[in-house]
Amino acid sequence: MRSLSPLYAAGFVTAFGAHGIAAGLGGYTHASLLTLGLLLAVYDGAEVVLKPVFGSLADRVGPRPVLLGGLVAFALASAAFVVAGEAGAGAVAVARLGQGAAAAAFSPAAGALVARLTPAEGHGRAFGGYGAWKGLGYTLGPLLGGVLTAVGGYPLLFAVLAGLALAVAGWALLAVPAAPPLPRARQTLLDLARRLAHPGFLRPTAALAAATAALAVGVGFLPVHTAAAGPVATGIAVSALAAAAALVQPWAGRARDAGRLRDGAGMAAGLLLAAAGYGVAGLLPGLAATLVAAVAIGAGAGLVTPLGFAALAAATPPERLGQTMGSAEVGRELGDAGGPLLVGGIAVVVGLSGGLLGLAALLALTAAATRR
Repeated sequence: MRSLSPLYAAGFVTAFGAHGIAAGLGGYTHASLLTLGLLLAVYDGAEVVLKPVFGSLADRVGPRPVLLGGLVAFALASAAFVVAGEAGAGAVAVARLGQGAAAAAFSPAAGALVARLTPAEGHGRAFGGYGAWKGLGYTLGPLLGGVLTAVGGYPLLFAVLAGLALAVAGWALLAVPAAPPLPRARQTLLDLARRLAHPGFLRPTAALAAATAALAVGVGFLPVHTAAAGPVATGIAVSALAAAAALVQPWAGRARDAGRLRDGAGMAAGLLLAAAGYGVAGLLPGLAATLVAAVAIGAGAGLVTPLGFAALAAATPPERLGQTMGSAEVGRELGDAGGPLLVGGIAVVVGLSGGLLGLAALLALTAAATRR
């Protein structure tokens, strides 16, 4: 745990950085909806493009330098906004682009280190803890970001992020052991394509993307589904979803390591549980049904996440872990963006309940493919 704890903290940093800033962008910039959309997308866009690149770099030079460099770059990008002061939407865009690029470096490096520093029989528990702390960052990010922004504006929020990233970098420097690059056979683009097209990569990545889509839709659309109950009730529903996801992940990891839960069956069960949650939300009105749905969705996604990453680690040569983790994270980012787009597109035609049921069907289909 001494060497894994800074890696968990790095997962918290990237999640807190993404959601803590995004939650208050509209009120801070007073920009048009198009500009707001671009500001929200620039962080994730940088991650999608750069995570495979930095994942491959972690395999080439070792994941620890990429982890440390990414955290320091994240701190510098955050501090640059503080120095620039209240410079409006342009400064926010540049800062978030820098933060996203930095997170694209240290996020896959942290995942590779979790796998490298843990015995294979402990991967489930290790990734369960990593996912739980990342989920905590997603949950607390909007709340903490809102409080910091209310007290000292966006400069205070960015200053806290800079200090947090530097503190985690120093912690990792002291506690995370060196993990030198492993000898690698030469890999052509065709070899890479074959490896990424292998079921050992595709199925866990598809399950992770679907679970991330389930979480994103739950956070974005369940409050709309229960808007009549008031903001407190909708906040409780989202908190229940996030708490269920955070609590289930360590349990699922321990069950996997103890041999009580197999990767394919567990991921399929988690996706089916999330699908059932969306079935309840789409078919049954009322706050009580939404709360039950939120717990089911969070628990299902929490079941998938540690099993998916553990399955990827088990199917990947140790010298290619960075590349695999970076590529899998791209799948998660696409699920994060694609899930809300799918539900929103269906909802325009048949209403929100129809959109939620459409996602339930997609989750069930992904579960069937994952189980095979």
